[in-house]
Amino acid sequence: MGIKFKKFTPDLMVSDVATTVKFYTKKLGFKLDMLVPENEKTMETNLIDDKEYIYAMLSRDEVFVMFMRKDVYAADIPALSGVPIGASAAFYCGVENVGELYHSYEENGVPIIKDIATTWYGMKEFYIRDCHGYILGFAEPAPRP
Repeated sequence: MGIKFKKFTPDLMVSDVATTVKFYTKKLGFKLDMLVPENEKTMETNLIDDKEYIYAMLSRDEVFVMFMRKDVYAADIPALSGVPIGASAAFYCGVENVGELYHSYEENGVPIIKDIATTWYGMKEFYIRDCHGYILGFAEPAPRP
């Protein structure tokens, strides 16, 4: 039996998990799947405003993303100690109805850093910056002329 990759889920370092959850759910349309409160070995599914969290998993359709607070991430993976939040990468997400998504993010005040356009390589795409500086791209194949 050969090796089979099944899923690729980014786990991003953030300074504040609750702020991140609010941004992704209210502005980007993600669903909160799970939270881990600070100093507790429990999982929750509802965000409580005055509570501190160290980890969250969110999803939208078949796309999942995880977020871990910087100090906890550095303790869990010491190689990340001292690494700044953010990345020298863009996370590229295939979607359906990219134009509709673009307009909904524009209406929600999401920081769009590259307007929707059709590329020379046949994709209709746009890019945003999230509340921690991560770059997210959204794209679908452009209709052929």
